Amino acid sequence: MKKMGFAFLLAIGFGLVIAGSGIAADKPVKIGFAYIMSGPFATYGQFAKQGAELAIDEINQAGGINGRKVEALFEDDAGKPDVGIRVIRKLVYENGVDIVMGIDSSGVASAVAPVMKELKTPLIITHAAVPDVTGTSCNRYTFRISLNINQNIAMASTIAADMKAKTWTTAGPDYSFGHQSWEYFQKYLSKKKPDAVFLPAADVAFSPSATTDFSAYVTKIMNSKADGVLVSLWGGNLIDFVRQAADMGFFDGKREILMTLGAATEVLYALQEKMPEGIWVGTRYWFQANDTPINKAFVDAYFKRFKVYPSYNAHGAYGAVKTYAAAAAKAKTVDKEKIVDALEGLSIELPVGKITIRPEDHQAVTDGVWGKTAVDAQMPIRILKPIRAFAGKDITPPVEETGCKLK
Repeated sequence: MKKMGFAFLLAIGFGLVIAGSGIAADKPVKIGFAYIMSGPFATYGQFAKQGAELAIDEINQAGGINGRKVEALFEDDAGKPDVGIRVIRKLVYENGVDIVMGIDSSGVASAVAPVMKELKTPLIITHAAVPDVTGTSCNRYTFRISLNINQNIAMASTIAADMKAKTWTTAGPDYSFGHQSWEYFQKYLSKKKPDAVFLPAADVAFSPSATTDFSAYVTKIMNSKADGVLVSLWGGNLIDFVRQAADMGFFDGKREILMTLGAATEVLYALQEKMPEGIWVGTRYWFQANDTPINKAFVDAYFKRFKVYPSYNAHGAYGAVKTYAAAAAKAKTVDKEKIVDALEGLSIELPVGKITIRPEDHQAVTDGVWGKTAVDAQMPIRILKPIRAFAGKDITPPVEETGCKLK
């Protein structure tokens, strides 16, 4: 009886320790996601949700994270900074999530990243490219596994340097993403091609995100002296721009065109044959660019389940979940502070290839691709042919240039 009583008390004591630590074997690991789920950019959130669900199902079928089932909670941040802050606080304080992932808009990312210090909850950004969140406003809790503006524009400028265009202009969203894309393009291309000319601020075409009629912006570019155009529009804005520009003769071969996010499958599915051939387009992940078993399995599983090819946003959400699971396995816990420590310096093989999260600024060093739009009779969308691949180490600025003072 004494032995039985001691065992009983020991079991109770162990249970109290577990309860006191906030951990229970049957308590799910909660991942909160914040994406644009409504409006003209909603397809990005839809693809991300699908990528996240696929990853979570795979992890749960394999036994979960550290033996615990994974549960997803999705919120619509509407691409608005104030809404983004509100829904992420809701996910942390009301829903009790262990980590937050997502963010499409650079404006939302810039607003949300500093709040994570208050929430003391790790955030993995999977889409927003604003450099600041892993640069001048970096912090312990904010990470990014996708390409940022610097990395993507480094590729764009390399391609532009090989083009005949001498005078450049831009068409982009009238907020930080568009303006910073243009600023870095000028900075990087000037180094590679010192004789490049850039139109002054008054002559370029920045449009509000609510714009649906781009005819005036297209006309402005076509009437300019520019023979090269950097297009940093994305989502619904890019779809509207391309459709209207095509009808106005913009793609007549008289100017070189670079679309920084033109290879988003969300855009390619919406445009179909309206996307011109022979245009250089960028992306953060291209489903045909990597022939590794991991990528093939991801593409096959995604297509089988959702009947479309995965976009970079689908990959971003999928990759973030897999990255978190790897960090939890490394830390042997989902304790938030230990997850942060585990994410720093973590290397993992994803469908896009191997990524490494730099401990100094929490930016992933990841390979990137650009390509020319081409027709493939066997495919429902434009493909990239040829594809130009860039090694992550060659397109990622040194930590010293980012302005991050994390370490």
